[in-house]
Amino acid sequence: MPGVGLGQLLLALDTTLVSLVPDGRAPRGLDLPVRSAALIDSDDVRLGLATAAGSADVFFLLGVGDAEALGWIDKQAQDRVPVAIFAKKPAEALVAKAAAVGTAVVAVEPQARWELLYQLVNHVLEHHGDRTDPTEDSGTDLFGLAQSLADRIHGMVSIENAQSHVLAYSASNDEADELRRLSILGRAGPAEHLTWINQWGIFDALRAGGEVVHIDARPELGLRPRRAIGIHHPSTGARRVPEFVGTIWVQQGSQPLADDAEEILRGAAVLAARIMSRLAARPSTHARRVQQLLGLTDGDPADVGATARELGLPADGGATLIGYATTDAQPGHTRLADVIALSASAFRPDAQVASQASRTYVLLPQTSTARSVTSWVRGTIGALRTELGVELRAVIAAPADGLAGVATARAEVDRVLDSAARHPVSIGRITSLAEARTTVLLDEIVTLIGSDQRLVDPRLGELRAHDPVLVETLRAYLDSFGDVGLAAAWLQVHPNTVRYRVRRIEKLLAASLADPEVRLLFSLGLRVLDDV
Repeated sequence: MPGVGLGQLLLALDTTLVSLVPDGRAPRGLDLPVRSAALIDSDDVRLGLATAAGSADVFFLLGVGDAEALGWIDKQAQDRVPVAIFAKKPAEALVAKAAAVGTAVVAVEPQARWELLYQLVNHVLEHHGDRTDPTEDSGTDLFGLAQSLADRIHGMVSIENAQSHVLAYSASNDEADELRRLSILGRAGPAEHLTWINQWGIFDALRAGGEVVHIDARPELGLRPRRAIGIHHPSTGARRVPEFVGTIWVQQGSQPLADDAEEILRGAAVLAARIMSRLAARPSTHARRVQQLLGLTDGDPADVGATARELGLPADGGATLIGYATTDAQPGHTRLADVIALSASAFRPDAQVASQASRTYVLLPQTSTARSVTSWVRGTIGALRTELGVELRAVIAAPADGLAGVATARAEVDRVLDSAARHPVSIGRITSLAEARTTVLLDEIVTLIGSDQRLVDPRLGELRAHDPVLVETLRAYLDSFGDVGLAAAWLQVHPNTVRYRVRRIEKLLAASLADPEVRLLFSLGLRVLDDV
């Protein structure tokens, strides 16, 4: 990945959150590409765990003391010099040491929330990157939309989701009021501001429709004038009303907003809804790499070695792949993959999760014991049944031949899930490839035969039309390997009744059931008729 230049990253984050020290300079310039970020805390440094994140370009130092930070940056520089480190109130000694090894120091506003900053940085890296890469188009750049809107209508813009979490914003100036500043920092807005906004029904108006809402200044609260508009996904299918997904806020400064600000805001809301829809449907770079590893994407197969290095995973050793699918159509659980990912990450921090359509796949690198995996899968299915009312089926493929074998394993898992969808009773809720192999192969053979009616003996259809009871007897006789007593017990009739019916069947079909080839042909044909 080409990445995002350090300068471009800092511009997107804005001086409300971060500033480059000292005096906005970077030892190796602002054009160095940033592709990844890592969080490290004092325990990571003390226990030597921070080296596991050594491939990152920028680091967030959470609660790392000055002495620890100095020692860490010395050790880190021996392996790979970071592009930048982010720290709250960085000491002069740390700034000097970083400059000496060629690392920029970014001072983070003390009131900023680390989790929001980390989220925003990753959002910029995912959706604010190389414009020559067709997967990084501007149609997924909320930051770009916010800044373009701000430039066009002369206000300070922020874009929030339906839960009022800031997703992107334009550059601020010294006219930004406290509500905007604290919203960007990730801290809750002043209670009196939010209470006033709520009392006047502004949130209700934003959720209700697509008209621009005016919010007057409240000098006593330090609140400047604003315009706002709700972001809605259009009504589609079963959803009869537009879905509220967020808000665009525009804070006015001393300069009046453009005369056509409301018209432009309505257009921005449409674009924002489109972008947010694309972001929701489009996997992150990490997710795309996992999908490539599992063979879920079009195009050339993944370079396993390069993908493993990018994901920080060992390429060799036995791996386990689990495929999950719902046992029936269950609308309302669209975030099922995320829920499974939570469980998988708790079970194994190196678990990788990908989804496609209604299926979710969990990759566990270098898995040594199948028993613990089966126990975890069983627990996950039970927990989701209890907590969410979701019934899942799982197929376990183990061991795969390292990461190079997981695409083949995924294809085999899909074969089992496909067969289970056609014959849910034949395959258990939790199964392995080995356990399901006979059922799957027979199902696929029958499905293949059923796709071409020329391969089904027409005499069986004629027999079913003539006497369905004889068809049931033939099925029981064949499944009992010609054991009349066993077939009679299954049919709950006298053995002589079975013998009489078998003679009638042979006469009507003009075939001998003593012939093994006839028995094979009729057995497969009857299974096809069962599926019709």
